[in-house]
Amino acid sequence: MKKKSTEHKAPLIAVLGAGKSAVAAANLAIKLGADVLLSDINSAREIKNLSKKVLTEFGGHSDKVLDCDFIVKSPGIRSDIAIIKKARRKKIEVISELKFALNCSRHKKILAVSGTNGKTTTTDLLSKIIKSTVKDSVVCGNIGFPLSDKALKTSAKTFITLEVSSYQLEDTQDFKPDISVLLNIAKDHLEHHKTMVNYVKAKKIIFENQDERDFAVLNFEDEIVRKISAGAKAEKIFFSKKPPSGLKMRADGLVFYENGGIVFEMGGKTLKIMPRVRLPGLHNIENILAAAAAAFCAGVSLSKIERTISAYKGMPHRIEFVARAGGADYYNDSKATNVDSTRVALEAFGGNILLIMGGQDKGFPYTPLRDLIKAKVKAILLVGEAAGAIRKDLEGAAVFYECGTIEGAVKTAAKLAIEGDIVLLSPACASWDQFKSFEERGEVFRGEVLGI
Repeated sequence: MKKKSTEHKAPLIAVLGAGKSAVAAANLAIKLGADVLLSDINSAREIKNLSKKVLTEFGGHSDKVLDCDFIVKSPGIRSDIAIIKKARRKKIEVISELKFALNCSRHKKILAVSGTNGKTTTTDLLSKIIKSTVKDSVVCGNIGFPLSDKALKTSAKTFITLEVSSYQLEDTQDFKPDISVLLNIAKDHLEHHKTMVNYVKAKKIIFENQDERDFAVLNFEDEIVRKISAGAKAEKIFFSKKPPSGLKMRADGLVFYENGGIVFEMGGKTLKIMPRVRLPGLHNIENILAAAAAAFCAGVSLSKIERTISAYKGMPHRIEFVARAGGADYYNDSKATNVDSTRVALEAFGGNILLIMGGQDKGFPYTPLRDLIKAKVKAILLVGEAAGAIRKDLEGAAVFYECGTIEGAVKTAAKLAIEGDIVLLSPACASWDQFKSFEERGEVFRGEVLGI
């Protein structure tokens, strides 16, 4: 009689996509001893930092994916594509990269930040405040450092600060952070979610699974956030860039901006700090308030919150001061990939703006910017595929210059700008018509400005 083999078979995991989070998930699975297939719809290419042990397929998702024990899906890949439908019919589990990484991590607290705009700045500042008190802390997620990269380095003492997108949230239905932050909700990513109802539903997941032991930090001034917050079971902390009057809903705490200071009304006490705020714009006041409130809920002292805010200079590509040239100040806001982000950037300045707009159109009207542009913008310098749509929607609001490229726009701006002007790259569009990312677009802009 043949002896039965006791050899252990490694699990086979399929990872869909080949972006940064997919590569991190594949590498993590290899470290855990799994066999891994990375499947991508794009043509074959070398993938940077991918373990040589990972099997790859390109040009589409084959039925090899269905031979796997479970599937890790990259954020951004829709859940209704054919291979995922087939997998679910075969009862193959499909999970997000975030859930896979969380399952492989340990932590003491998870602090999660989401919102249409301001996520990365808030997450970055919050992580720095946490780091001022907690040595064992990591920052990851949509901020550019996948949790899968850091999962095996975490411990039961680790504080994990996460930036989470709507894509990540919709695929992680059981997500339960200790402290959630919801900054705002405006129209975006409807090419993926299809409707605002679906988009809002995804955002709500950040606090839906929390309970009374958790904290939800919420924007009092955002109408949608305020409305959906009624369903939050966690201790609610509202923040506002002005003292909220007539607060008619239950709130366990308030954090607001008043006369240059941040006021905390928490636990029956009123406390105040006076940090030096270096970031331009009222939207950044909201980001700072949200980070301060979340850090306070995490147990960081007010003195360390104040000190860290005072030292914070912001993130690249987010209304980032680049240089002064010819008497004009040049700002890089390449991260403004939607109309609402450009609105926020325009509101941060008094006027005399030469505005560089354009890129890959997202299908939203530019007309909501018309009044702000009439009041503050001297000229619009058009670049990229969306130039025609922007001109059509904003005709008569400002003078237009067809520049084609970022290089052309900077050269035109240098000729037009006079003392006291603001040259602002705030495209209101995605970057993919001419660049691999908004970061690359911002770097090209910075390089051109420094070369004036």
